Amino acid sequence: DSSLCVKRANRAFYQMFRLSEQDTETVAIHHLEGAWNSPALRALLEKARLDSRAFEEIELEGEFPQAGRKLLRINVRRFNGEEIIVIAIEDITARRHAEVELRRVQDELRQAQKMEAMGRLAGGVVHDFNNTLTGILGFSEMLIGSLEEGSDAFRQAAEIKKASERAATLTHQLLAFSRRQVLQPRLLNLNTVILELDHMLRRLIGDDIALDKTLNQKLWPMQADPGQMSQVILNLTLNARDAMPHGGVISIRTGNTCVDGIGERIRGLAPGNYVSLTVADSGTGMDHETQQHIFEPFYTTKPQGSGTGLGLTTVFGIVKQSGGSIQFASEIGRGTTFWVDFPRVETGPLIESLQGDAQMPTGTETILVVEDEEIVRELAVLLLKQQGYTVLEASQPSEGLALCQSHPFQIDLLLTDLLMPGGRDGRQLAQQAIKIRPRIRVLLMSGYTTDALVLYGVEKGNPFLQKPFTLQQLARKVRDILDSRADLSCKV
Repeated sequence: DSSLCVKRANRAFYQMFRLSEQDTETVAIHHLEGAWNSPALRALLEKARLDSRAFEEIELEGEFPQAGRKLLRINVRRFNGEEIIVIAIEDITARRHAEVELRRVQDELRQAQKMEAMGRLAGGVVHDFNNTLTGILGFSEMLIGSLEEGSDAFRQAAEIKKASERAATLTHQLLAFSRRQVLQPRLLNLNTVILELDHMLRRLIGDDIALDKTLNQKLWPMQADPGQMSQVILNLTLNARDAMPHGGVISIRTGNTCVDGIGERIRGLAPGNYVSLTVADSGTGMDHETQQHIFEPFYTTKPQGSGTGLGLTTVFGIVKQSGGSIQFASEIGRGTTFWVDFPRVETGPLIESLQGDAQMPTGTETILVVEDEEIVRELAVLLLKQQGYTVLEASQPSEGLALCQSHPFQIDLLLTDLLMPGGRDGRQLAQQAIKIRPRIRVLLMSGYTTDALVLYGVEKGNPFLQKPFTLQQLARKVRDILDSRADLSCKV
């Protein structure tokens, strides 16, 4: 092939490769630099030189001295049987990049549509399930309190409660990945959440795994639901544990991340300030195929019966619903690292503790309970009476409004289901009750998880209790609202 020389080229050729005629005229092909001298192209040219019938096409990717990296489609053939080889070159670099980007966007769209469909299914099923779970969980707690500790009946009741708690966790996971859970965001320090989980994390990961925490003592505040942040940390830690069947190290770190508009974007974040959480393990790592599916619902590499496939999906849903972002890197045999970033909040008081008072709070105020689900209404009424409250009850809004009008004494709190059969709206009931009794406080509760809750004012600051709830959660929420000096009337 030393006899092959560039004899003539059109203007597009020189423009494409940023050459002058002096660079190529009468220069032997094997003297050209870069990808021009690739074995594939040289073999193609030699075949054309030896066979006048040859018509070949290849794609060639490589570095070209003046033009940089390109992807070319090259056609080669002899010209009229003469010793002249015609080369047609098409630069398909930009087209191929566009095709790759289009496939990426299409994959993301299909994934988003899949997640949305699963979310709608989850939200539709969970409402009735939440009402049932509220009754099972609450009455099992009451049963445990009435039995002798250590007895067979006590242990059996405890198992019922434990099973209902597992079911409640599953519904929360379904809601979290579908991003239909009603969050109760507050200003908090992420370090506080991690420290309060420390004992539980060490118990869950086992003795053969070390837990290494590095927490930034000057961590910026962020706004999120403390319970949801606990779930993010727990799920990432458990996922790391499962990746280390023979032991290892889990590292949890917090930090402040500042992204400016000049340099390379860290983890693809937009310019701004972020509170960052890093969870890394020294485990088995994930192959490329697994990495493509880790946030998909019910996808798991664990043996049957060892996992629901909702752990990382739950994390993804919580992070996105909380306004954050999540990225990861993994390599077979070298472990996995997850980075979670949340926008910094500049001002406001921090919630430094997630622990409520272990003692069930009591009171003497009057509470009106309006709930169409009999098991939930009976549970709430029974608990509140046990805690010292005077309780009025109604199964529908019209009955509740009648009690507001007829009851001779003060009603301090309206505890009402948000959405009831026949299109009845607990928020409308609350607004009418406030007109009759301006000093009444309102607590909305619901097992619904769809975007309809937004339409009913839950995200406008109305106090809200998500079903299923424990007796402690109900008692604490009621006491907090009654003790608060803030205006907690139902907002329009």
